[in-house]
Order: sequence, then C-alpha cells, then structure tokens
Amino acid sequence: MAQDARLLELQHISQSYGAGSRQFVAVEDVNLTLSDGEFVALLGPSGCGKSTLLRIITGLQRPTSGLVLYRGRPLHGVNPNAAIVFQTFALFPWLTVLENVEVALKARGVPAPIRTTRAVDLLDRVGLDGFETAYPRELSGGMRQKVGFARAMAVEPELLCLDEPFSALDVLSAEALRGELLELWTSGSIPTRAILMVTHNIEEAVFMADRIVVMDKDPGRVIAELAIPLPHPRQRKHVDFLKVVDEVYGILAGQTEPEQVEMGSAPGEPGHTRALPHVTVNQLAGLLEHLAEAPGDRADLYRLSEDLKVDSDSLLRLAETAELLGFATIAKGDIMLTPLGETFAEAGILARKEIFRTRIRRLPLFKWLLSMLKAASGQRLQSEIVRTALELEFPPDEAARQLETAINWGRYAELLAYDDSDERIYLEPTQPAAEKAA
Repeated sequence: MAQDARLLELQHISQSYGAGSRQFVAVEDVNLTLSDGEFVALLGPSGCGKSTLLRIITGLQRPTSGLVLYRGRPLHGVNPNAAIVFQTFALFPWLTVLENVEVALKARGVPAPIRTTRAVDLLDRVGLDGFETAYPRELSGGMRQKVGFARAMAVEPELLCLDEPFSALDVLSAEALRGELLELWTSGSIPTRAILMVTHNIEEAVFMADRIVVMDKDPGRVIAELAIPLPHPRQRKHVDFLKVVDEVYGILAGQTEPEQVEMGSAPGEPGHTRALPHVTVNQLAGLLEHLAEAPGDRADLYRLSEDLKVDSDSLLRLAETAELLGFATIAKGDIMLTPLGETFAEAGILARKEIFRTRIRRLPLFKWLLSMLKAASGQRLQSEIVRTALELEFPPDEAARQLETAINWGRYAELLAYDDSDERIYLEPTQPAAEKAA
C-alpha cells in the first residue's frame, strides 16, 4: 500500500504518574509518525510504555506533556477515527457474536438494519459466517478474538490499534489469526488506512510490520526505528527474515556495559535503581547449561528463543540476568558465557548456591535489602515495609514483583528466609557450605 499522507504524529510525548518522590516516568519524550498505508509495530520489553502510548494515541488517556496530532490537527478526547483490539477478548458474554459486533455500531448511532448488514458482512470476512447466533462461551480463543477484530473494524476506523492481540492465544491459533489479519490488510478487504500493533514478540513484529519502532524501559523511550523491506507473505526460515530478527535482537539486547553502569544504584541513592529481572534461578541455570554446550560457549539470541522454547521477551530477561550477574556478556545479538558462567553451569548444587550467593550480594538492591534487615530488630522485617520502601523507586505493581524476585533469589542463595504465615523476611544464619556438605 502506498504511503501518501501523514496520519498520526506524536510530538515529545511524556507520561508520568504520582507526584513528588513517588513520581514514575512511564514514557519519556517519544516522537512517532504513522503514515497512511503503514503497518507499524511498537516493539519492546514488558513495562516500556507501549500500551500507554496506544491509549494516548486513541485518546483514552491524556499525556502529561506533548502533543498528539491526527491528520495534522491536535487530538482532544477520544479519537473517533481509531479503534483498538485488546489482548483479552473483552466480549459481552450475554450477547451473541452478531450482537457483540453490532454494539460498536449502536454506540455510533448506526440504524438497526444497517448495523446488522455491516456486522454480518464483517463476520463473513473474518471467517465467522455461520456463528452469528453463537455466544462467546461456545467459541475458541482464536474465534473470540476474531469477533474482537470484527467489532473494531465495524466502525470502519482509519487507524486500527492492536494491543498484543495474539498473546492470549495458543501458538497455533495465534499463527492462524496473524495470517488471516495480514490477508485482510494486504488485500485491501478492510477500510483501515493504517495499523499500529503493540508487541513484545520480535518474530511477530518482523513477520507482520512494514516498520518496527523499538522501545526500551526505565523510562519508556524510542531507541531505534527499522524498516522491514521484505515482501508478503514472509517466510520465517528465509535468510533475509532471520537477518532482520537477529538485528532486532541486537538492538534490544544492546551490549554489556562496564560493571558500574550495569549494576546501577541502590534505592535511595542518586542515579538509576537497577530492577531485578523477573526470572527464576532454574530458568537462568537452563540458559547457562545450554550455552555451555554450544560451540565456543556462545549463541545467537534469536536462535536461543526457539531452542529453549521461550518467547523473545522472556529470553531477553534471562540474558539480562546472566549479564547482570557476570555469567555472560552480550554484543551484536550474541550471548557468550564468561569463565564464571561456565563454572556455574558445570558446578554441583552447593557450589552453584555459593556462586549465586556471592554474585547477588554485589547487587545494589540486595545490599540495600540486607542492610535493612541487619539494622532491624531481630533481623526481621514485615514484607509490607520493604514493599513500601520499594514503591519510592518503582510503581506499586513493579515494587511487588521486585520484592517477590528478591525473596526467591535470596532464599535460593540461603541469604534470606520468608515466613508466609506472618509475611516476614529475615536473614538466614550464616553457615559455611563445607559444613552443610558434611
């Protein structure tokens, strides 16, 4: 499709929440354009503000600062030319498939006979002809999401926004629905002039989009834009496709920085507090063991996703953890074991615990937590106290996840113990590994 007009423009968009010391920047100084005829993917790790931008673009949320232009005019309120499909199906369970599609038209004041005709036509286009009288409970996940697509397209939006629309589906249903949406888009069977899709799946973005806008977090910001010059339909195993996937992995993974940069600072100290990636020690060990068996103790990140059967977002968190703990380095989309990472991969149970304990003690967030516990009465603290302190550094949901990860890592390393009955965290009594082995 030819690009002939600028449809959407974001100028210096920022979004923050809270106030004073509890202010968190979700999105910072984002500039973005979307032209008529484009399919653009917003790609980045969870928590980088992709969905926030989508709500701002559709007018469901006002930015803290910056300007949204649609067809060259400032956007005020809900964008009547845009529709959004969410990752959850968001259907009314008491309405039939036909009624779920018609409800969007009814809200726009479309007369009943026209509503029904248009809804039936759209259901036919998405392959749901014959299911008009069915209820959502009778449909598979993929079919329910098709109803969501039909409802969004019923109002004939110029701009169709997709908020991770395939993430709640099983692998086969997601793959089928991606192909069907692309067929509708490339054939011009829908009136939509442009599509903006939020995803954290690298292969999905390369498979579908004409252009990828890559975002990073803390705070959410655009770090790169990449045109995808591959014709449709795209072949996932083709060398040109894999080359683009590898390039995007390289952008998102970055490269290992000096240790003082990688580790960040502790809560309450100047500088950026480095969040703990949300991974388990078993997952990390699996990655390191796999790398230890690879030629030269190194691998392409994009190949690891398939080898380890994890999505790109999970793999990048694992790679980040290995990098943070000094078990691996990353450069140009490749991950390589360090001598310490190789030692961990080959070590026994107690030796792994000792190595892990030594490494996490060096992390600023762990140093902060351990010092709080040492200063507390009985070297114990209510988890709520720690979570409240973390909320000065992170949004509430993220603070809770940071606490959960810290407790799990600390328990594995036998630095921390946790009593679920009274929700207290306390220091483990120190005991030499050799004594335990005996």
